[in-house]
Amino acid sequence: MNADAVVLDIDGVLVDVADSYRRAIVDSVERVYDRTIRKEDIQQFKNAGGFNNDWELTYAAALYVLATEEGYRGSIDDFTDAIAAEGGGLEAAESVVRDAIGAQATQRIQNRWDPEELRDVFQQLYLGADLYRGLEGGEPDIETRGFIHDEPVILEAETRDALLERYDVGVLTGRPAAEAEIALDRVGLEEAIPLEHRFTMDDWEEGKPHPRALTTLADRFDAERVVFVGDTLDDVRTANNAEEADPQREYDGVGVLTGGLTGEEGRRAYEAEDATAVLESINDLPTLLE
Repeated sequence: MNADAVVLDIDGVLVDVADSYRRAIVDSVERVYDRTIRKEDIQQFKNAGGFNNDWELTYAAALYVLATEEGYRGSIDDFTDAIAAEGGGLEAAESVVRDAIGAQATQRIQNRWDPEELRDVFQQLYLGADLYRGLEGGEPDIETRGFIHDEPVILEAETRDALLERYDVGVLTGRPAAEAEIALDRVGLEEAIPLEHRFTMDDWEEGKPHPRALTTLADRFDAERVVFVGDTLDDVRTANNAEEADPQREYDGVGVLTGGLTGEEGRRAYEAEDATAVLESINDLPTLLE
């Protein structure tokens, strides 16, 4: 590919988050509302677009659960398809509910819908009591070890060293900065990637698939060709949007099958979004680039 720089997502690329972030989404809705979605339903929200922030995905999942109690009869597929048709994201989810069940029922949902409580429960479950005290600055209601400790490393040391030796390497993630640091330390990249070569949730408002973070990293690297590796359709869309926004450079969106998109179905979904390549895992990247 003759790439100058490689930019990596974290979740589903460097570490497996099936039993951490995704479990926290499902369990947070369950704890607050006594009902929830299935873990496999999470990918439907991801595919709809606009849910790079897992807190907002949690809010949308709770919105669906509450809407079904107020007369919404659509399936998760119907709900997420409608969100995609509205442009994706949490605002689209709110619009879908409002249009489907009317103003009065929506108001009853709004009276029960509590994103602040959902976020707090999510952070307690994900971080665990000790990290919650340190990062959130409060006393947890749930005394737990934390799902963050259940994130197997995907990136092999040989792959990491090959990328660092041959390319400028950056990170573009929807994680908060502190949680990104924990994951990067676990995979051996915390000291190797300086802060100016990272974009986290704390560094920009737009989120994926907006191209600003990726084009900014390309500019900081002074790169002519950038490969962005992610595990969602929004990651590929980010690269494609960057190509359109910054035509003097080349951007390649590469999807991996170690996140929510897996197997031949995942491969086809990436290809439908014009991914440059689809890999079984990040560990196949050096061979692709060579």
